[in-house]
Amino acid sequence: MAILRASGQSVDKLTNEQMQRFVQQAQRSGMSDAQLEQLALKQGFTQSDITRMRQRINERAEGPPKPMTGSNETGRIDRTEVREPAVLPVSPPTRSASAVFGASLFSTTNLTFEPNLRMPTPRNYQLGPDDELIIDVYGNAQQTYRPKVSPEGSIRIENLGPVHVSGLTIEQAEQRIVGRLRTLYRGLNLAGSGLNAQVTLGNIRSINVTLLGQVVRPGTYTVSSLASVFNALYASGGPSPERGSFRSIRVYRSNRLVRTLDVYDFLLRADQKDNIRLFDQDIVFVDQYSTRVELAGEVKQPGLYEIKPGETLQTLLNFAGGYTDRAYTASINVLRNTSTEQQLRTVSAQEVTNFIPKPGDRYTVGVILNRIENNVTIGGAVFRPGDFSLEKNPTLKQLIRSAEGLREDAFLNRATIRRLRPNLDPALISVDIGKVVRAEIADIPLHREDIVTIHTISELRQNRTVSIKGEVNKAGTFAFADSMTVANLIVLAGGFSEGAIASRMEIARRVGTDTTDLPNGQTIRLIAVDIDPNLRLNPADARLTLQPFDEVFVRRSPHYEDQKGAIVRGDVFYPGSYAIRTTTDRVADLIARAGGLKPDAYLPAARFTRKGEVVSIDMRKILDNPADPGNLLLDDGDSLTIPRRVELVRIRGEVLNPITVEYNPANSFRDYIAEAGNFTKKAIRRKTYVIATNGKIRPTKSVLGIHRFPTPERGMTIIVPAESPKESGKTSPAERTAMLSVIASAAAVVLTALRLFSN
Repeated sequence: MAILRASGQSVDKLTNEQMQRFVQQAQRSGMSDAQLEQLALKQGFTQSDITRMRQRINERAEGPPKPMTGSNETGRIDRTEVREPAVLPVSPPTRSASAVFGASLFSTTNLTFEPNLRMPTPRNYQLGPDDELIIDVYGNAQQTYRPKVSPEGSIRIENLGPVHVSGLTIEQAEQRIVGRLRTLYRGLNLAGSGLNAQVTLGNIRSINVTLLGQVVRPGTYTVSSLASVFNALYASGGPSPERGSFRSIRVYRSNRLVRTLDVYDFLLRADQKDNIRLFDQDIVFVDQYSTRVELAGEVKQPGLYEIKPGETLQTLLNFAGGYTDRAYTASINVLRNTSTEQQLRTVSAQEVTNFIPKPGDRYTVGVILNRIENNVTIGGAVFRPGDFSLEKNPTLKQLIRSAEGLREDAFLNRATIRRLRPNLDPALISVDIGKVVRAEIADIPLHREDIVTIHTISELRQNRTVSIKGEVNKAGTFAFADSMTVANLIVLAGGFSEGAIASRMEIARRVGTDTTDLPNGQTIRLIAVDIDPNLRLNPADARLTLQPFDEVFVRRSPHYEDQKGAIVRGDVFYPGSYAIRTTTDRVADLIARAGGLKPDAYLPAARFTRKGEVVSIDMRKILDNPADPGNLLLDDGDSLTIPRRVELVRIRGEVLNPITVEYNPANSFRDYIAEAGNFTKKAIRRKTYVIATNGKIRPTKSVLGIHRFPTPERGMTIIVPAESPKESGKTSPAERTAMLSVIASAAAVVLTALRLFSN
């Protein structure tokens, strides 16, 4: 214990190696179990710590540990461990031990039943060997004695002979000790003497109790002298869930039965009247159970229960806490063993109080049906739909009154009653609900689980809408309402847009059965509408009422146009955005409105963009001849960029050194290629092309293997493409020309030879 306390750890956090070292040190010290426990209590351990320590030591042992079987001359308790042979038992499957009512009481680590060692000593506590007494003399003299009861039952006080106290209570021992101390302290505990003495119990002794019968770990155990029957049972693991009785635990003292403990008294009523304090050499005997039955189903605590003679099925239900809220209480099924097989019986509710269980019975409490025996349901066009009692609503008319009547939108010509036939097949009954309410026909009696549905008028027709399109702020589809006019619909659509014209509106209406006034082939009726642009009320507004599914079209004024604009950037005098004045404005007009070109403007590089796409135009030709087709009409969002004069040429692609060089009018195309280190082996010379500053692409032209490269110009980008892997194996045009020449020569030779041979 000193090793454990020095480590500063709790018992639960000790490693297996620390536990092993502790056990070895305890064995070498030669101390008894009681002495080890007293030492642990002095060092600050609680009785719960000691119990957990004992459990961990037992768990480390191989096989079921057997408690103390005897003692040697030194008084140290010997614990022998009996190891069972490694043979797997062959037995029929048993029910789970956790299902046995009461078994969990002795298996949980949160409940130890350890006695409280810090409470005052019980006045009826009988002293015995190893008990320590504390004798305090106070007053005119101060002295403290701490004698310990010897195995012979006496204590020794300095300057006094042995005082026999074994078997005496604390009060009796105090009277005897004070009487002997008066030889040393005259007038002790007498009035007026000024000297008093008090005798209390210090460290208590340990006692040996034996647990026999159907317990988990039978044997002899060393426990505190304040231990009760529950303490001993917990130390031994309690009654065996497979065989032990929880209701007949007998305590023998000096070969005489002193008490019989029923664990159910504690579990069900918290009654500990039979949980007596044990004496040294007491024997706790757990008998085998006689009658054990199983209770399953809709009870609050299902499980295996032990029944005493004379207890009934009602007693068993009380043990389980009674029925749950959904239990079927009219009868209980029981599966009972016979001499050859099992038998199923049914116990009615009247028989429960007198029915006697037998060993092996299995009782099952069922659940009530998920159905209501007296309900009728009404839904639909009533003010309070829901479920109602059949007894108070035996007829359809009464059920409608209980639902607070029909709503205004109820469809009165037909309602339906869904009813179950005797074989539970559903059937639909149609009812003229209007005539029932007006008492024109007899009221209809209802049956259990009838479902009455009263439809609304809107449920029996298509969802009615109207729509508006064109020059309104929020075009779309809207719910139709009676007496809705065109003006109402325009208000719902947020009013006219700025470009709307109120005099050219049109309504498209579905054609019903009357088509006499429609031209052949026309499938809709068109109605022209002319209303006040400000939507003021007037007598004509009332005549423009809409019908379901009408579509209203609002036209745009022919004179209304949204503003449009174009942008000019670069080397013009006044770059920026310009409004398009007329539909005939062109690119040249945009340049003129921008103040014309600056001296450094480079027209070949001009770029015109429309809707994000570059359009190739020739600005020089446009400005020289405004009638040229390239002088495009302007559109909203057009952009024109006139850059400054460019003095660079870029060479990219399959050249040895892609580079940007200055423009030199004296250089040819090959001169620029030479400045980039010439072509690479992968270059496709015939496909070399130039991207001009205005975005136009000018390719290389090839005739019979002779390449005619584009003429160089300012700002151009030369692109030399690479040969693809598929093209690397193809012959060039020059190679193909040479091969054709060889073939032609060979053919001429053959023809000449044939001509000579024929001659």
